[in-house]
Amino acid sequence: MTGALIVEQLFNGLVSGAIYALMASGLSLIWGTLKMLNFAHGEFYMLGGYGVYLGLTLGGLSPLVAVPLAVLGAALVGMLVERLIIHRLLDKPGWDESPVIATLGVSILLQNLVLHILGERFQNVPYYVEGGLSVYGMRMAWQRVLIVAAAIVVVAATVAVLKSTRWGMAVRATAQDRDSAMLAGINVYAVYLWTFGVTAALAALAGAMLSPIYSVNPWMGTALLLKAFIVCVVGGLGSLGGAILGGILLGTAESLTVLLWASEWKDVVAFLILILVLWFRPAGLMGSRQW
Repeated sequence: MTGALIVEQLFNGLVSGAIYALMASGLSLIWGTLKMLNFAHGEFYMLGGYGVYLGLTLGGLSPLVAVPLAVLGAALVGMLVERLIIHRLLDKPGWDESPVIATLGVSILLQNLVLHILGERFQNVPYYVEGGLSVYGMRMAWQRVLIVAAAIVVVAATVAVLKSTRWGMAVRATAQDRDSAMLAGINVYAVYLWTFGVTAALAALAGAMLSPIYSVNPWMGTALLLKAFIVCVVGGLGSLGGAILGGILLGTAESLTVLLWASEWKDVVAFLILILVLWFRPAGLMGSRQW
């Protein structure tokens, strides 16, 4: 085991952590505003991957066009889901259970729609940027560097928007006290709509950026959704900072597990981290913090 190999694996862990952070940020944002778990979040990740695949292979578009279009398409689907399904459940009894059942149904629906239309075969997506770096024996593909850069820019922009814009202040006010936000003149239903669109876009971006490394298929979002839930619990539900910290922690831990033992153990380590956090810090590493 060389130092170059260790650094290379740590970088791979950073790539995984960046994707986990993108996914978990969306889940945390949904939980913070609507106090619900979105079990269709993995399917927005899947739609991002398939959107890029269709844009590149069938549409002949460049990645600079295909990726934004895929993200925009998934955001529109997310807003449609909120308006047609989630909005109708608001202010009705059983809110603790109804969104879970509804979004689980949306997840199954989207999976089977893609399966019926595009088939069950795994589809490969070409790299957006070919080649890579090789420094002192360390190899880093440009595609992986692009993933990390895109995740950093998007997550930083999301945090800046939540901190500094009127929409961000409306989201934070709604998350802290919905009734008071309504009394202050905030249209909380518009906040819910746009929040769903933003979180779907974050998941779709993760799928679009990772699809050249892993092939796309109708079930690709299931595993990522589970990891995103773990990251949210570890970092603290509703905390964007916790989602970022949890994503980096989980990605690095999995990468080191592959280096020291075998890839079969990385899921075991992920759940071990989850159990330890639930034992010693049930609210998550940053669960007590507010936006």
